[in-house]
Amino acid sequence: MTQGRSSLANSTRSELTKQFTTSMWWILGLVLFVYVAVTAGGLAGTFGALASGPLPPEAANGPALAPEILPPVIYSIATAVGYVFPLLIGTLLVTGEFRHKTLTPTFLATPRRGVALAGKVAAGVVMGALYAALAIVAAVGVGAALLAAFDIDTQLGSSDTWALIGRMAIAFILWVLIGIGVGTLVRNQVAAVVGVLAFTQFIEPILRTVAAFVDGLSDVTRYLPGAASDTLVGASIYTNLGGVTDSGLEWWVGGLLMLGYAVVFLVLGWLVSWRRDVS
Repeated sequence: MTQGRSSLANSTRSELTKQFTTSMWWILGLVLFVYVAVTAGGLAGTFGALASGPLPPEAANGPALAPEILPPVIYSIATAVGYVFPLLIGTLLVTGEFRHKTLTPTFLATPRRGVALAGKVAAGVVMGALYAALAIVAAVGVGAALLAAFDIDTQLGSSDTWALIGRMAIAFILWVLIGIGVGTLVRNQVAAVVGVLAFTQFIEPILRTVAAFVDGLSDVTRYLPGAASDTLVGASIYTNLGGVTDSGLEWWVGGLLMLGYAVVFLVLGWLVSWRRDVS
């Protein structure tokens, strides 16, 4: 048992060393921070001006959000638009090994492939927490500052707000684990990245948009990964702008759905790809 824990710790340390000795992690982290900060700032400024009066209601093409729901919606920008980044870093954490032909040395250093995969999962938890911190600081820091500038309560003294922030951190970690599962299943890095981007940026958004106009389809789309993430967090700019504030599922159900996706992809990757011979 002690030897197993030691092997896992060594594998995790090795995976983290690989991550932090390349530039990809901080490039994605920087882009994530700027993207979330600009998006949260722009939306907080716009909706804050609409809610407090500087912009008249008729200036909006749609309904203005009420001041009391603005803070959670703005803070949740971290996951609503930033979730693709932990998903990508999780995918790259595995597919990079196949692309750069470093998986053989990895298996030589950690012969037990289950331990090697567990090390990636443990490293993924660390990376997910790091990316969550970057996104949350960007969304909450910039968003709260602009909301306060328009005399809107930031709700940072509310336990509900901090619970939402905690759930966002969990969502980021789960997205990394889903990415690791995808990368384990799809060995080709280009195919995995293109698939991730296509699904998250086009396929699921289109399906969820269509579901708003087709009776019964929303009962299916609410179980998709992005919808599950919104359910876990408890707020999303997309659902609120669409007039939907509740998926009908409890937040913990969203978390279990995301965990289920991660487990399914990891198990399939283990069975189909991870145990295969490395060429």
